[in-house]
Amino acid sequence: MSTIDQQFIEYIVKSLVGHPDDVIVERVIDEKGVLLSLTVNPEDLGRVIGKRGVTAQSLRTLLRALGTKNDARYNLKIVNNDEERENYSHSSDNTESEPVKNSPEEVVENESSLAKNTRKELAELDDLDI
Repeated sequence: MSTIDQQFIEYIVKSLVGHPDDVIVERVIDEKGVLLSLTVNPEDLGRVIGKRGVTAQSLRTLLRALGTKNDARYNLKIVNNDEERENYSHSSDNTESEPVKNSPEEVVENESSLAKNTRKELAELDDLDI
């Protein structure tokens, strides 16, 4: 049996996602208040979070408004069940074994050689009588 807060989040999220049947909202009461854990299809995770987390923040704001009405404190946890993204973030942490291929010093060196070549070409043009 789901409560009004679960139904509230479920209704909003199901209207946003492409796989509404995969939306699961679990409710746990702890010392900090009511924790709602939201699980969606991995393909819909981006839609629920939104650009820079704007959609997730909006969901939390609406939950806070509901909490004000019900004299409760709600927390929303969006469960990351996207294994590819987890692997991606894990592999990006493993940068210690790979050396840096393009260091800033090389760029400066390339820029200085470009500047040298440009100056040389300009000097040659100055020598021409046009």
